Amino acid sequence: MPPTAAEIERGVKHLRRADPVLRDVIRRAGPFALKLRRDRFQSLVFAIVGQQISGKAASAIRKKLETFVGPEGMTPAHLSTVDPGDLRSVGLSKQKASYILDLSERVHAGTLPLHRMARLSDEAVIDSLIEVKGIGVWTAQMFLMFSLGRLDVLPHGDYGVRSAIQKLYNLKELPDRKTCHR
Repeated sequence: MPPTAAEIERGVKHLRRADPVLRDVIRRAGPFALKLRRDRFQSLVFAIVGQQISGKAASAIRKKLETFVGPEGMTPAHLSTVDPGDLRSVGLSKQKASYILDLSERVHAGTLPLHRMARLSDEAVIDSLIEVKGIGVWTAQMFLMFSLGRLDVLPHGDYGVRSAIQKLYNLKELPDRKTCHR
């Protein structure tokens, strides 16, 4: 279930009170505005597509993939039947094609019930998702935030997040997990 406006406001107020650095970041960023990605399966497929490539390249491949699936759509049932070579033809590497097929097969078979993920704890969601080839903790954390609307997730392994924390708090080195969570 997505967060309510009251939950969001409570969280923002807490951060403003607890940390003067974040208070300034929140002021500069403006109002909280997050649109959840409702299609959980497609969100994970696109996360796999975008791994370790530029945003521009990922966008081009996503468009080719959407054209390729056509009217049958980007569904687990459809993608689980696709030949890996066909996925390669839209610009996916052999590895990423195998990751998308693994995800598709698991969701289609019901062994990865994405429709039930909102009922699970953050840890249980992460544990379920990292069983899929090509999905690691970072991708699972992005899913928690952008598909499930979880408010208390800090992707401490994300270089951009660590770099921003280093800069905001004038740290000499990139912060480790413990430092990120302080």
